Amino acid sequence: MSDRSGIFAGDDPFAIARSWLETARIEEPNDPDAIALATVDRDGMPNARMVLLKEIEADSFVFYTNYNSTKAQELDSAGKAAFVMHWKSLRRQIRVRGTIGREDGPAADEYYASRSLKSRLGAWASRQSQPLASRTALMAKVARVTARLGANPPRPPFWGGYRVVPLEIEFWADGAFRLHDRFVWRRAKSGKTWQIQRLSP
Repeated sequence: MSDRSGIFAGDDPFAIARSWLETARIEEPNDPDAIALATVDRDGMPNARMVLLKEIEADSFVFYTNYNSTKAQELDSAGKAAFVMHWKSLRRQIRVRGTIGREDGPAADEYYASRSLKSRLGAWASRQSQPLASRTALMAKVARVTARLGANPPRPPFWGGYRVVPLEIEFWADGAFRLHDRFVWRRAKSGKTWQIQRLSP
């Protein structure tokens, strides 16, 4: 593809994504790791929320959450998800669609241990997405968890990661006169060869 050069150049879409993210971490003033994650419930009703992407691996994108949350229930039910990363300062975005798998092993333990103590205790205290009587009730639960688990709480069994293994990745960059540059990478399943196309803006 002769015209795929500059910020779009390369044979590995994950390397391109990592490069764009590193640039965003330098230039984007707020939450360069934020993604808008889209899921569907069992009735096909869509849902979306912002989460933080924690890693771009060799063949997947990883984030972490409470497995009892609404998002986790929808991820587990559908086995598929989509997300978009948008950097307003760079006028770029990456759109991803793919299948879902859990990260519930050593990588999840390592990431959980790297979080601040307050965040680790908060993960234990929050029944994410469930009704809450008041903020006072939540803070009281945090205090009880702190007293019980101390300064080195283990990773909760209901908290861990998800991998999005993409079947489609689209790289988009703003162009003059709204003539944007778009390239989409598609494959039939993980491990298969990517097919790359330029898309009309």
